[in-house]
Amino acid sequence: QVQLVESGGGLVQAGGSLRLSCAASGRTLSSYIMGWFRQAPGKEREFVACISWSGGSTYIADSAKGRFTISRDNTKNTVYLQMNSLKLEDTAVYYCAARRTDGIVTTPRGYDYWGQGTQVTVSS
Repeated sequence: QVQLVESGGGLVQAGGSLRLSCAASGRTLSSYIMGWFRQAPGKEREFVACISWSGGSTYIADSAKGRFTISRDNTKNTVYLQMNSLKLEDTAVYYCAARRTDGIVTTPRGYDYWGQGTQVTVSS
């Protein structure tokens, strides 16, 4: 029903920036709440940010607050994660996800569709 494809990952030095994109196909994203999660080696998948269907409300994890911002462009069926002041501990595979029911949800189980992930590696 919905396919999500992340892009924009790569290798960046600590303190640098990256912008991740999540493009949707199959259905438009206008009816979904969108989230970003990440999974570092040996760790569980953790919540990073989410955004309401209209883009009017966002919620950022404490670990990313003040550094990361989430936005969406429903006309392009795309969600973005702008990452600034990157730290070594931000290194992970980043996944975008879509939830059919609106609301602030921070658990992976609460999302219905997932992308395949994009690798972000932060070096010293």
